[in-house]
Amino acid sequence: MARRRRRRKQSTVFSSIIVIIAIAWGIFTKAGSDPNGSQFIKDVTGNSNDQVTNTIKSASKSNKVYGGLSQSDYKKLADLNFKSGSRAYTEVNHNRSTLVKSSWKINRVIYSNLDSLNRTSRSNTAFLERRNVANDSLRVRQFVEPTGWHYNHRNGTQIYNRGHLIAYSVSAGIDQSGNYDPSNQSGDQNNPKNLFTQSAFSNQRIQTIFEAKVRKALRENKRVIYQATAVFRGNELMARGVNLQAVSTDGTLDFNVYLYNIQPGYQFNYNNGRAKVDRQMQVNEE
Repeated sequence: MARRRRRRKQSTVFSSIIVIIAIAWGIFTKAGSDPNGSQFIKDVTGNSNDQVTNTIKSASKSNKVYGGLSQSDYKKLADLNFKSGSRAYTEVNHNRSTLVKSSWKINRVIYSNLDSLNRTSRSNTAFLERRNVANDSLRVRQFVEPTGWHYNHRNGTQIYNRGHLIAYSVSAGIDQSGNYDPSNQSGDQNNPKNLFTQSAFSNQRIQTIFEAKVRKALRENKRVIYQATAVFRGNELMARGVNLQAVSTDGTLDFNVYLYNIQPGYQFNYNNGRAKVDRQMQVNEE
């Protein structure tokens, strides 16, 4: 009897070891094809929330000749609510652009008209090359006040920026009609069609990451299509975020992201852009 109990105990221990090995092997093999292990997490937990993969899946393409996101996808982005402690941006379409590489024909920028509320709610799309990398010393003071704009500091903290959709740093020689003018080597400045009220954090800490990718590609003599779209919810005057996407004609640069328009330590009223202190508001910059 004692011998049978020992055998059953040994069998149970052996089975447990096999199960542990199987789980470990599953994690290892899944991670091989999915470095973040996000799909495996979904398989195990059944959690299909986009917070797991930090990705908005399967975006549909605009019917414009140069592509971009569809209006239904912009609506999905506008409906996203930032949760304190979350990442400052999320990937769209698995970080793949919906722009059409073959649409790059002429060095120019398509600046969309303001909407009925004077907002820059429509996409600006730039067809860029190396000569568009701007000299930063030619910057001047910005005076345009986009919708949702307020006094720039609170208790010594910079809260608001006049956010460029198409960055100053990649728009050298482009005039406000969107055409290249070799006599003007400044980047875009004080253009109402290219500015929106953006948090200082989103503009200076997050958007610059992706603008640097575009500049790098241009300096490597690549041609790039770069599109930026401020995303508003309903009739709100301050954008909830901004969609940035870019693709080089050789395909080596390719990204598609949505940046939340948020500021650590503050909450915005997006209806009018006013900010109030909220020490619980935290942002993950990774």
